[in-house]
Amino acid sequence: MQLGSIPRVHLGEFPTPLQELKNLSRELGGPRIFIKRDDMTGLGLGGNKLRKLEYALADAQAQGATAVITVGGPQSNHVRLTAAACNKLGLKSVLVIRGLLPEKPTGNLLIDHILGPSEIHYVGADGFPSKGELDRVADEKAEEIAETLRSQGEVPYFIPNGCRSIHGAMGYSSCVLEMVGQFRERQLAPTAVFSAVGTTSTYTGLILGAHLFTQDQLRVIGISVANPSETVRERAIRQLDEALSTFELGSSISPEAVVALDQYVGDGYAIPTPAMKEAVLLTAQTEGILLDPVYTGKTMAGLIDQVRQGAFSKEDIVTLLHTGGAPALFADTQSDTFIE
Repeated sequence: MQLGSIPRVHLGEFPTPLQELKNLSRELGGPRIFIKRDDMTGLGLGGNKLRKLEYALADAQAQGATAVITVGGPQSNHVRLTAAACNKLGLKSVLVIRGLLPEKPTGNLLIDHILGPSEIHYVGADGFPSKGELDRVADEKAEEIAETLRSQGEVPYFIPNGCRSIHGAMGYSSCVLEMVGQFRERQLAPTAVFSAVGTTSTYTGLILGAHLFTQDQLRVIGISVANPSETVRERAIRQLDEALSTFELGSSISPEAVVALDQYVGDGYAIPTPAMKEAVLLTAQTEGILLDPVYTGKTMAGLIDQVRQGAFSKEDIVTLLHTGGAPALFADTQSDTFIE
């Protein structure tokens, strides 16, 4: 099966820019550093989820869906972009938010309300439940909503947080092909690409793309923002096996190609770290580019640390995938991080 033959709807503006960060490279005294601007995909303030949603929503349309249900946290980039994409395609959207409605929504949650989905449901819980417990409650709520919609004659389509892994594999293997072409125009060959790893599907797609379009020469370095390295690796290897089977490629990817670093997570998902703060400020103040505090901030912290440790020579070409998420900078929970 050829990737280009898989149904896809047009949502984003591609190719996204590939820019060299000369000031940051000079500041670090390290390799040439580039940034792939998937924060500039165009719709709903942009972000990496659009590449996945182009495949997910094509599948929804093929199944005759009239309403899309998805889940995520209060500052979910995925939820924001799903609502925006549904608006563009004329589909109803129903958002299930893991948490309680704050007195004053900020950041992504404020944008969710501006986008005006058909319904927003909050599934909070007493005390301090685990993320796994919130996920379970949110998924149960999504299924309950789906049943209600069916009884009303609607055709619901469920998109899990971050999209299904196969849609991530499709979207981000294509992104690698895009990057390779952009580097080739500059007569350059990238050494490594750094990517945040949350739900894993973007990371999986990059590894698949490196296998298909660089013969495994491009190193994909995942910076976990939530889970231990082994958890990430196990999930990514499973997702890669699924993708290779789906595309009937008849090849394999070495487990050694799955590199996931977890030392930059800090105290947990979305919890600021000093290294993240330094990375966001350094990038903003040398290049004028804003990174988000949850994903790309910690990913850039990992890239900076690896450069400082001497992992790359000055001749290497290292790329950061900017997955978007800058609205999270405007969440009330972040002000204390950057304002002293």
